[in-house]
This record gives sequence, structure tokens and C-alpha cells, in this order.
Amino acid sequence: MSSLPHKKSLFFNPELCQNEREVESKLIVSYLLPALGYSINTWRQEVKCNRFRLDFLAYANQNSDDSTTRVVFEAKHPERNLNDHVEQLRRYMINLQFTYGLLTNGKEIRIYQSTGETVKLIFQCFGNGVENKMAQIKAIIGKDTLLNRSKQTLKLIGERMKIIAVYHNKGGVGKTTTVVNLAATLSKAGKKVLLIDLDSQANTTFATGLVNFGDEEKDNLKDNYIYHLLKSRKSFSIEEVAKPSRFCSHEIDVIPSHILLMKREKELNELKYVQGILIKKLEVVKDKYDIVLIDTPPSLNLYAGLALITADYLIIPSDLKPFANEGLVNVRDFIEENNEFREMLNRPPIQTLGVLPTKISTNAKFIAGTLQKRMALIPQRYQFEVMETIIFERDDIAKCTEQTVNIGDMEISDPRSILDFKSNSKSVNEFQKLAQEILQKIERRS
Repeated sequence: MSSLPHKKSLFFNPELCQNEREVESKLIVSYLLPALGYSINTWRQEVKCNRFRLDFLAYANQNSDDSTTRVVFEAKHPERNLNDHVEQLRRYMINLQFTYGLLTNGKEIRIYQSTGETVKLIFQCFGNGVENKMAQIKAIIGKDTLLNRSKQTLKLIGERMKIIAVYHNKGGVGKTTTVVNLAATLSKAGKKVLLIDLDSQANTTFATGLVNFGDEEKDNLKDNYIYHLLKSRKSFSIEEVAKPSRFCSHEIDVIPSHILLMKREKELNELKYVQGILIKKLEVVKDKYDIVLIDTPPSLNLYAGLALITADYLIIPSDLKPFANEGLVNVRDFIEENNEFREMLNRPPIQTLGVLPTKISTNAKFIAGTLQKRMALIPQRYQFEVMETIIFERDDIAKCTEQTVNIGDMEISDPRSILDFKSNSKSVNEFQKLAQEILQKIERRS
């Protein structure tokens, strides 16, 4: 007579856990990890990461360095209050750039999600009856959930090229930093990216390594940049003006700007077709690129208007300081003004993805107090949504665009994306989260 195969219990009894080791073995190892889809070769116990020693680390994708596909599990004694251990979990998650962490003493199960420099509680339940909550837990940190989320958020749904403008009429809020590092992040995720620099200050052109001439005589951009694309109806196509960049290990095409663009505004303004010319020329390359990112001048001029007329979506970077926040009134009015031009061109209103906090201080007291108040003001006073991702002010971000290389007796600018300059920087994780958030929002609105 053959014996029936062993069937694992579908229930967990917290009363059977008398110490921390039993919480680990009976709840995490025997119940949670298998129920969440993590086989024995996809998790490790007592993992040493940097200066930390984690109870458990589960990998949704063992072949990826993407921290969003990893979950840290921390077990405590059944008599311990979990509130006393949240700060420890926060340090693990923030320093190691993990998006999710599970904390349990057997009697209670909590899941936290990182939000910049802190973590927030997004799920909790009792250990008793956890089997009734497994569908919810799997929907947050299940292996298949994390894998699918990673794949879906780093691909665009639908075939149409997405055009995103990055704009604020206040300068110095991190527009260029956002544009170039977001472009690098998307490019490394397999997207075909085109950058368009519509600012006469040409900061994006510089930050992507295209300004490689040492003096005016060696200027190789002045005869073929964004002005020529806008001026000519028949010649100067996207493919003729775009140049491959060298700031990122994954190739990105850039339509450069030039300081001479400043002098061309009046001339271009007099052209009746200029408002729709960029739309028309981008249509020709709609199958070549997945994403077009447009950097804009901090003004209310023609070039900023062209970006808002051309783009499908808008991101508004802001350091959230009072002066930048007050400028959001101008941004809102400028959007409405250019939506009228869009209507004339039979285009729907631009979709604002939100105000992106940028150049934010990493001071813990500021984050917990002042920052929260400033973010709360945005929807209340200016009717803009605040994006979940926060780009903090770090030395890595400043240094990556300041890199140089010596060629003979000359020191040539050699900027790098943050991903190529310092791959383990916390800023890398922030831009990965930003890319995911943007693509999730685009997917929902498509």
C-alpha cells in the first residue's frame, strides 16, 4: 500500500513559537517564504550586507542587481514589541536600498516600504489567521509580483512613443540632473531614448558630453542643433540633428542646444508653423524611440511653450523652497495657455505626472518635519500632485557631471551619468524608482 505524499500545513500557529529561532524556522522558513514563491535557492539566512547582518534576504531575481526585487525579513522574539525594531529595519532598507522589508515576532506581521530616507508601514496583520491574508501579502512581496512589477514598470505599454517634458519656470531646481539621469536609467533598462535640449544655456548638451570643443573655432554644434530642426520644414530631420552621447554606457541620442539659440527666439516666433514643427518631425521617428525627454528653459518663453505643446506628459521638478513653490502658479497658468495651442493642433491637454521633489536635504529632522509640510502644500495650494519619488541632494550627483579627462595638454570635460559614475550610490536607486513611478503612471493613463 503506497503512502500519501506529505502535504504541508496551510496554517501557521503563533502559539508554537516560543523564541526568535522558532519564529524564523516555523513562520519565515516553513510558511512565509514557500507561500510567497521563494524556493530554497532564492533566499539566504544570516546574510552579511556591508556592515549589516540580515536575518533573511529573498531574491525575486537572482540574476539582477535591482534592489526592488529583494525583500529583507527580520524575526524577533514573540515577547518583543515590534515598534522597538522599526528603526533597525529602516537602516537596513535605506542603506541597502531595499524597497520592501517584513518585520515579525510571530504574533504580528508587518511590511514596510522605503520612501526616500524613511520607511512607511503598508501592511500589518496578526500571525493567527495569516493564511487569510496571504493573497494580500503576495500582492506586495510575492516573488512573482516583484518580478512582474519589475518587468512591467521598466517597459512601456503600447507601441506609441512617449514624450515627456521636464519643466519649471524657476531655475536651479534640478531639471537637467533629472533629465540626463532619468534618460540613463531608462536606457540601461533597454529603452531607446532621445533627449532634446530646448534651453539656450545648453546644460543638457554639456551634461551628456557633447560640448567637447575647447574654443569657438572648434565648436562643432553651432551649424547643426535644435534651432535648425525648428527653423527648417523640409531639411534637418531628427536623425540628421541628433548626436550619440558618451555620458552613459548605453547609447542615447541627443538633439543639442547652443547659446546662439537665445538670439533666435524672435526669428522663430515669427514662423507660423513653429508650434507644430517638433511634433511633425518626431512623428517620423516614432518607431525608433520609446521615450523622448525634453529639457526646458526656466522661463515662460517660446522654447518652454514648444515643449509643453509637443509633450504628452509633464514632470515639474522642484526643490520645494518657497520661491520655487510660488513659481508653480506661473507653471499652472502656462500649462493652461499652452493647452489652448494644443487644442488648435487637435492635441489633448498635456498630462501632468506631478511635482518631483529634487535637491532635497538628507537631514532627518528636515525630512520628518519641514519637507512633509512643504509637500502637503503643493496639492492644497497649487493643485498639483506630488510624486512619490524624492531625489535627494548628494555629492555624487554634483560630481558625476564634473568629471574630466586629459587629452595631451588639454583637460576635456567628460561628464558621466550617476549610474556610470557611482553605481552603488543611493541616487541610482532613487532614479530607478523615479523611472518605475513614471512608467506606472503612463501605463495607467494610456
